[in-house]
Amino acid sequence: MEASDSGLALLPLLIQLALVLLMVIGMWKVFVKAGQPGWAIIVPIYNTIVLIQVAGKPIWWFLLMFIPIVNIVITILLTVEIAKKFGKGGGFAAGLIFLPFIFYPILGFGSAEYQG
Repeated sequence: MEASDSGLALLPLLIQLALVLLMVIGMWKVFVKAGQPGWAIIVPIYNTIVLIQVAGKPIWWFLLMFIPIVNIVITILLTVEIAKKFGKGGGFAAGLIFLPFIFYPILGFGSAEYQG
């Protein structure tokens, strides 16, 4: 294995890291727009609680996140509610679900305002 081959092996990892960073930065801005601390996005478990608050759902929804399959449905519902809270529709919610590294920065840095 040559030195250039090991560099190519790292490329997918670097791309994935860049996409995760884009999503974290975008969600940080979304939290700030919603009046929540931006740093909450980097704290496991707490970030889910804050996300539930931003979506305007009861905190007991957090317990539903521990039920297999139900957690997927709850995540989708939360994402749709977050889109609504920022004045966006179902298409934008689908973007948040399938391409969060693109749509969360758009939501965070765009002109959309939180309507909580």
